[in-house]
Amino acid sequence: MSAAKITAQNLINENGVVVFSKSYCPYCKASKDLLNELGAKYTTLELDEEQDGAAIQSALQEISGQRTVPNIYISQKHIGGNSDLQSKKSELPALLAAAGAL
Repeated sequence: MSAAKITAQNLINENGVVVFSKSYCPYCKASKDLLNELGAKYTTLELDEEQDGAAIQSALQEISGQRTVPNIYISQKHIGGNSDLQSKKSELPALLAAAGAL
C-alpha cells in the first residue's frame, strides 16, 4: 500500500468527518460552508497545499472511485462530492451527530 493511500485511509479511519479539498475550489468551499453552518467538527486536507497531495488524490480514487474534490467521508463512509453533500442537507444533522461531529 502506498504512503499516500495509508495517509488518506488513516484520516478517514481516525476522524468522524473528513473533507479532502483544494483551497481554491468553489465546490469545496460550498461543502465546508455547509458543514460550518451546521456547526460540524471536521478534518480538512487541502490537497493543493500538501507535498504529496496529487498522490493522495490518486489514492482516494483507489479507495472511493472518486478523483474529484471535495471528496467527503462521514463515519468512514464515502458521501461523495459537494452535490452529494448538499442533497443530504435534511439528514446531515443526524449523520454528523452519529459521527460525533456535532
